[in-house]
Amino acid sequence: MFNSDFPGTSFRHIVWYVSLVILAVLLLPWSRSHLADLGLRWLYIFLFSFSVSAILTPVMRLVALKLNIVDVPGGRKIHEKPTPLLGGVAIVVAFSVALLANMVLERDIIFLLCGGVVVALMGLMDDWRGVSARLKLFVQILIVLILIHSGIVLNLFPNTMWGCWLNVLFTILWIIGITNAMNFIDGMDGLASGIAAIMAMFIGVVAFQTGQPFMGWIAVAMMGSCLGFLPFNAGLKRPASIYLGDAGSTFIGFMLAVLAIKGDWSDSSRIVSFSAPVLIFWILIYDMPILPLKG
Repeated sequence: MFNSDFPGTSFRHIVWYVSLVILAVLLLPWSRSHLADLGLRWLYIFLFSFSVSAILTPVMRLVALKLNIVDVPGGRKIHEKPTPLLGGVAIVVAFSVALLANMVLERDIIFLLCGGVVVALMGLMDDWRGVSARLKLFVQILIVLILIHSGIVLNLFPNTMWGCWLNVLFTILWIIGITNAMNFIDGMDGLASGIAAIMAMFIGVVAFQTGQPFMGWIAVAMMGSCLGFLPFNAGLKRPASIYLGDAGSTFIGFMLAVLAIKGDWSDSSRIVSFSAPVLIFWILIYDMPILPLKG
């Protein structure tokens, strides 16, 4: 499992084995019900997603090396050797399993997960064989339109004909923009996964403060998945041993963008409700105009 990038005394090695112990405890029959009775269901979901992500990340590294799904140095890239790209798959699996294991499911969440998986698969194809930016954009727009049809749409403008069309337009721009902005910002060890964890944390805090525990649990699952991956993607003395890849960065951006739309962040007005996720995602929004489209 661990080669020269994972020496026996390394922090990454310790995280992996500690995660195994945590997951083993969480899988005991009484763990989930006991923490739920204490009002700590969020902690169970966080630890579950964190441990699964940390356990799977080195596994996906080996798979990526076996299949030669690597990011080769060159151009503006600063890493010095080919680096595996399947870290995002570990996050996709950890996030999904954490929600499924805790039965955090409803109709909209099923649509959301299915859409996110399709986005991740497109990113995976791009990591492996290469996919044109136009095709990825087309698939992303199609998925967003399906989500809008299922009822996941911004409620920013009045319920009139022009208001409905503007809500649809802004929903498309928001989800596609944040999805690709997260992909664009993934250019430095630990940057995208670290920012995503922080954003998920703030979304979770606001969700719990506004009486939306269901949304908070989803945000916590994303935060745990990103933090479980982070030790293998960043380090003080060692470079990243694995990258998110387009599969991971687009999945994270997509899920967080849709989560921001689904939440009811204020009772006072639509504008105030939408301003909360805008403030949380401000760094991605700020970077979008100055970053080129990735093919």
